[in-house]
Amino acid sequence: MAKVPVYDINGSKVEEMELNDDIFGVPMNESVLHSAILQYLANQRQGTQSAKTRAEVRGGGRKPWRQKGTGRARQGSIRSPQWKGGGVVFAPKPRSYSFKLNRKVKRLALKCALSSRVENEKIIVLNELNFNEVKTKQMVKVMENLKLNKALIVLDNSEKNVVLSARNIPNVETACVNTLNPYDILKYDTFVVTKKAVSLIQEVYA
Repeated sequence: MAKVPVYDINGSKVEEMELNDDIFGVPMNESVLHSAILQYLANQRQGTQSAKTRAEVRGGGRKPWRQKGTGRARQGSIRSPQWKGGGVVFAPKPRSYSFKLNRKVKRLALKCALSSRVENEKIIVLNELNFNEVKTKQMVKVMENLKLNKALIVLDNSEKNVVLSARNIPNVETACVNTLNPYDILKYDTFVVTKKAVSLIQEVYA
């Protein structure tokens, strides 16, 4: 089992913690990880784009000029796609971009993302992280102590004061164990997680 140091909010090492290799030591599977991230991004799309086809554009019911004898190309409507103000060929319509992925595939992708953070030493485990009040300065101080720049902070449950203290800091995102996804894990430079959250991750995804 891999061992990682555990820090306090002052940046001091207090102990070491063993991580479950079944979750934090999984070999990289780029294909699975790619599929999971693609699905996550596709599910975020609203799909509300819309343009009018030639059948939906107002006007164009009369033939602009007779078929023969004018010397010009034949035209049936001024709302044909080649005309200014005409309809769009294969116009985009509202649709859902989401697609399903097997639960086992999604779980494997999450394990691959977590394992890559451990392998690249981009994980910081905190013994605890909770504030008595909402204080952005306090969160900034913790970031400075841990030398963090762009980080995802994972909590065992919704620590409201921590979430509110971090929400105005650029390049910092908070998440709970049940909202983890491979995209966010890999998007941020450092994966910051509390001891309780690690235990919960190992319990949920074992």
